[in-house]
Amino acid sequence: MKNILKLCILFLPLLLLTSCFDILDKINLKADGTGEYTIILNASKSKTRLASISKMETINGKKVPKKSEIENKINEAAKIFKGTPGITNVKTSMDFDNYIIKLSCNFKKIENINAGLEKLKAQNILGKMIPTQIYSQNLEKKVLTRNKVNTFKTDYDKMSKADREVFNGAKYTSVMQFESAVKSQTNTAYQLSPNKKAIKMDADILDVILQKKQLQNTILFQ
Repeated sequence: MKNILKLCILFLPLLLLTSCFDILDKINLKADGTGEYTIILNASKSKTRLASISKMETINGKKVPKKSEIENKINEAAKIFKGTPGITNVKTSMDFDNYIIKLSCNFKKIENINAGLEKLKAQNILGKMIPTQIYSQNLEKKVLTRNKVNTFKTDYDKMSKADREVFNGAKYTSVMQFESAVKSQTNTAYQLSPNKKAIKMDADILDVILQKKQLQNTILFQ
């Protein structure tokens, strides 16, 4: 669970309620290193169940978060991101009819995202074990790196059976779009688009947590 990638931990109160959800993690990167970062939690497949659970006080021994509590948590994260140098145009949207939550921002350089995550960790919005140094880029060498993170199988194994079931059937999609064409990449699990300006990976979130599917990648641009 501690490797659910970047901001999706902000949506943990919802994730604990259903195992049928999708996470889309998207980066649009320009040749000068600026770009846009977006993360979307889509639990619309479970909206009927979530609507019922939202009327309960507890489930699996855990307090069911109110709509206002989820909104406050996401707004707090957005406020912290807005205060991070290099990050601008922070936007959030919360559709509680279909249970779709989105957070996006622009960055001057991709490492600004790392800095924003560090600030979230300092404010105890992210857990101490959540990886924050996700990306690095060398414009001169035309290289973008998605850094390796440690496995958290031990932490997963310590979770209750009910909590582990949250991840059964949950999906994760990473999409990275570029202004420059890709010359090569080290992780061929990412599918390269025909125009060589985008890569995509689809994975079960559980496979990501247990590192059965690796996310790290080094991308060289033409």
